[in-house]
Amino acid sequence: AYAVYEDDLSNADIYGNLYNWYAVENQQLCMEGWHVPTDEEYTVLTDYLGGNDYAGGKMKEAGTEHWNSPNTGATNESGFTGLPAGYRSSSNGTYYDVGSYGYFWSSSESSSFDAWYRLLSYYYSDVSRYNLNKLVGFSIRCLKD
Repeated sequence: AYAVYEDDLSNADIYGNLYNWYAVENQQLCMEGWHVPTDEEYTVLTDYLGGNDYAGGKMKEAGTEHWNSPNTGATNESGFTGLPAGYRSSSNGTYYDVGSYGYFWSSSESSSFDAWYRLLSYYYSDVSRYNLNKLVGFSIRCLKD
């Protein structure tokens, strides 16, 4: 249900774990009084931060210590401190995109096979909304109830 990027425990110290969506659905990843945000709750956040075109920069850790350059628009005004943990493929277990992209599951399904997530990029200041196979390993965030 979870993995560490490149199976290197030092990556867990920086980026945390990558979880498949079934671990999210289990509702045991967050401590009591917290939960993985729904797709709708992520939309509330991005709307509050000025819409999808601007929210990504406000959600990303500023600078290039963890993000590849140019880390466009990164200010972390929101305190979200999104990091580019990359992802783990569901088809072959290969890891991709550390330093370039942060993928964050929501707790909302889009179909019986897919779920919604948000994507932060080193190259853009937007946040994107997509759905993908629930077996992929992405980051999660916990939201206080």
